[in-house]
Amino acid sequence: MCAAPVERAGWLDFNTGVSAASADFARVETLAADPMLMYFSSGTSGNPKMVLHDSEYAIAHLVTAKHWHNVQPDGLHFTIADTGWGKAVWGKYYGQWLMEACVFTYDFDRFHPSEILSLIGKYGITTLCCPPTMYRMMMAEDVDAYDLHTLMYSTTAGEALNPDLFDFWKEHTGLTIYEGFGQTETPLTIANLTGSVPRPGSMGKPVPLYNVEIQREDGSRCDTGETGEVCIDVHEKAAGIMLEYYRDPEKTAAAVHDGWYHTGDTAWCDEDGYFWYVGRNDDVIKSSGYRIGPFEIESVLLEHEAVRECAVTGVPDPVRGKAVKATIVLAEGFAGSSELTRELQTWVKKRTAPYKYPRIVEYVDALPKTVNGKIRRAVIRQEDEKPKTPEGLV
Repeated sequence: MCAAPVERAGWLDFNTGVSAASADFARVETLAADPMLMYFSSGTSGNPKMVLHDSEYAIAHLVTAKHWHNVQPDGLHFTIADTGWGKAVWGKYYGQWLMEACVFTYDFDRFHPSEILSLIGKYGITTLCCPPTMYRMMMAEDVDAYDLHTLMYSTTAGEALNPDLFDFWKEHTGLTIYEGFGQTETPLTIANLTGSVPRPGSMGKPVPLYNVEIQREDGSRCDTGETGEVCIDVHEKAAGIMLEYYRDPEKTAAAVHDGWYHTGDTAWCDEDGYFWYVGRNDDVIKSSGYRIGPFEIESVLLEHEAVRECAVTGVPDPVRGKAVKATIVLAEGFAGSSELTRELQTWVKKRTAPYKYPRIVEYVDALPKTVNGKIRRAVIRQEDEKPKTPEGLV
């Protein structure tokens, strides 16, 4: 039952418009270069932006489905993503249908790992893609108790894949998780494609559609092992890369200039061409002259038995500029204490560089996330940067 229309100056009521629309649909010829669809970015580091794509975006997702998800005409593919967001189109629509695959869709109000694991055996799902956060929640279940024999292939995207999670899934299912990288603004751009040998923690190599470089702020190419921004060559139009941020020429110009699309994500490349994710430009912590990526510290913390989830951010510090902070959700059976904090700090010091350990550790019940499971570090930073009222004052 439709809600009663609400009048508002300058706005059209959607339900009224739908009711008044003609039942006849006349096809309109369009060009491949014409605007086709628009969605909002996920807004992990700021307000969502409207991202405009043309029809080549759909064709570009052939690589996503065929060479990354590895869908098959006689298989059943399940990408876990809220319908209406870009990741749903990545895994439920263009590439999969073009490859004649059957797509499994299951919407839920809240993610329950036991429920998802039971669906795999019940419906015979053969290929699965979901964010690392969801795989991690499955780790807390007795995975061996579920019937997963139909599952033939596993992929992930949305955030970097921690090596411990990669190893866990391999041990309990026999399957490798093939990580991929892309954005609302792009299709799949970097990935561990079918037939490749993933390196735990690496997001893979650039897919054949694109020329991808890691660049310094001045636009020069980074050396092997040097952290910089992931940039995609758009000197000539690249299929699937966004047309613009709709009605926002300033943000468009900031992202697309000098023949390159600047992703805002940082990474480094090893001597064999594998890309290793560091973090969003906004997430990189500048502390005492060092540039610290949160992902490395998070991966080390997640190897500790007490840590179920964590987010590493920078907080204002009068001496260092920013101090490293870890916001942690503890595993069942553990409680936050000064002793545990010291233990986790020492754990990080011994496994990374001493200057990277979290000087501040906060224990929370849950981390702020987008609807697709990405951790919203920007929300944590905003809370930490709010002026603190002295205790006892209003």
